[in-house]
Amino acid sequence: MPYKEKEIEKQYYTIGEVAAMFDVAASLIRFWETEFEQLRPKKNKKGNRQYTKQDIETLRSVYHLVKERGYTIQGAKDVMKHKSVQTKDKMEIIDSLEKVRSFLVGIKNQLNTKA
Repeated sequence: MPYKEKEIEKQYYTIGEVAAMFDVAASLIRFWETEFEQLRPKKNKKGNRQYTKQDIETLRSVYHLVKERGYTIQGAKDVMKHKSVQTKDKMEIIDSLEKVRSFLVGIKNQLNTKA
């Protein structure tokens, strides 16, 4: 059986990397930290924020509610407190549907170029 190297995954991400993931300013991430109690990234000795995958998932929920769904900060706080499991499930469904759509669009484009 051939040896397969395991992909190296980062444990911690900087605020700049996280901001780039969501295409927002780092100041917005810091603002959300003050507003949402679920967002409390670890800080190193220098005081730099270190985001885990769990922190990024929480940020993904906040981003989805505020930027994509148009909730106010207070509305997003309420949803995060009371319906966080439902929101996470809906986001996962939306993500998987977007992946399926992009796959199908790619197939359509390939078929159009061959014809």
